[in-house]
Amino acid sequence: MDEQRCHEVLDLLNEGRLPEAEELSAFIDACAPSSFSGPVPEQACALEARYLAEAGLEGEELKTACPSPEEQETETAASLREVLFAMARSRAQEHFGNRIYIRGLIEISNICRQNCRYCGIRAANAQAQRYRLSPEQILECCEHGYGLGFRTFVLQGGEDGWFTDERLAGIVGGIKASWPDCAVTLSVGERAVSSYRLLRRAGADRFLLRHETADPVHYAKLHPTGQSWRRRMDCLQALKDCGYQTGAGFMVGSPWQTTDCLVEDVRFLYRFQPEMVGIGPFIPHAQTPFAQFPSGNVERTLVMVAITRLLLPAAMLPSTTALGTAAGDGRERGILAGANVLMPNLSPKEARSRYRLYDNKLSEGAECADNLAELRERIQAVGHEIVVDRGDYRPR
Repeated sequence: MDEQRCHEVLDLLNEGRLPEAEELSAFIDACAPSSFSGPVPEQACALEARYLAEAGLEGEELKTACPSPEEQETETAASLREVLFAMARSRAQEHFGNRIYIRGLIEISNICRQNCRYCGIRAANAQAQRYRLSPEQILECCEHGYGLGFRTFVLQGGEDGWFTDERLAGIVGGIKASWPDCAVTLSVGERAVSSYRLLRRAGADRFLLRHETADPVHYAKLHPTGQSWRRRMDCLQALKDCGYQTGAGFMVGSPWQTTDCLVEDVRFLYRFQPEMVGIGPFIPHAQTPFAQFPSGNVERTLVMVAITRLLLPAAMLPSTTALGTAAGDGRERGILAGANVLMPNLSPKEARSRYRLYDNKLSEGAECADNLAELRERIQAVGHEIVVDRGDYRPR
């Protein structure tokens, strides 16, 4: 795509209009030519074919035929990104000013019944040091976080069967009774519609459930049989129907992801209109089938954050922990690309060290809720302010 056409696509995005699929794909490639941080392993093709066969999709064309060298970064790409990021910052400024909202992340369990191929806490990882926080520990985290200035608590964990509907509803109700001015966000995976309804009645305000990929065939490569793309989409719709502020999202640079996959993600978000979107680079974990794959490209991740901001101007977009892990200034760069949420970790130290979704996951320093002063300084340095606020979604 030539530079003039790229700027025409930028104008469409800046107007909140969705470009045609082919044009958006070419634009993403023009802004961020590299998909991954390194070479794709030689066994990628054989692994892809195996996963397609296991899913009964042998007839599907391989998305990544053979590993090929990435296109080189250009001055034009850097220039386009600069314009895109400036537009995204301006749109965020219109809706939120320079305010950055914080959520206190409490990682309640790393026990999970699922086997997502990219995740370090997958059930098949026998080397994971498992833990589960008690209801009392969770409430202690909230009490500590409230004193630090948090007004949203995010209870995140694997799909741990110990957290029945009744137990989880009791925890949510306890938080709302003790701190009624706070929001509770859940991120505990796929559950029955009746479960979502019960937890909503108990007081849960928001629910995060990344869609991971809007391409069903790509989904089958990231997850084993028994985990269904259709089921994930049905769960997201159920959350909307239950009245949650609903969060979707995806990894950038996951194995076999093409630019067309990213376009489908954008098109899905535009249709679904989630209130929250989590976007971060794929980072491999040593005890998963994807251990040898490279991380997703940081610049491409930031491009997707900025595009999402322009198309969903009122959405709450976190500058994710994965961005901070992939680049030392990743949090700040996410904010400068249109993000407006940070999620410092309120979990007990021993839990933070065990909740390893990917290698080298940040859990200390500015990522730790106790170091909020350091985080404030870093965010002030890029012209923004952390505020004490629930940070609810407010449509235009």
